[in-house]
Amino acid sequence: MARDRPAMISTVSLVALGGAIGASLRYLTGVGVFRLFGHQEFPVAIITVNVIGSFLMGVFVVLAAQRGLTHYAPFVMTGLLGGFTTFSAFSLETINLFERGAIGHAVLYVGISVGASIAALALGMILTRGVFA
Repeated sequence: MARDRPAMISTVSLVALGGAIGASLRYLTGVGVFRLFGHQEFPVAIITVNVIGSFLMGVFVVLAAQRGLTHYAPFVMTGLLGGFTTFSAFSLETINLFERGAIGHAVLYVGISVGASIAALALGMILTRGVFA
């Protein structure tokens, strides 16, 4: 177990670095979208990030599998793309379920992920407003 510690620290460092870069890119994408289109009532910047991140996740998954680059997955998938948008991981998990033929699980995963996440956010806001109002 002690021998695994340096590798774990290295991996966590790569995830952290990728996450910092991805979050910065998400912010800059939002700024860019705002500069291009001005203030929008519809969340164009978030949709842009989600779509780009999901596309890049698809590209990386195939390239990593075909070219033996899976050792970059912590930095690219968890860090960079996870910092850019967690929606890319959500999209990948959904497609993985579909490809395995688990259509019901995929639909359930999407429904629970979206529904429960929105409900949890609303609950967090309601509770916090009640406590700090």
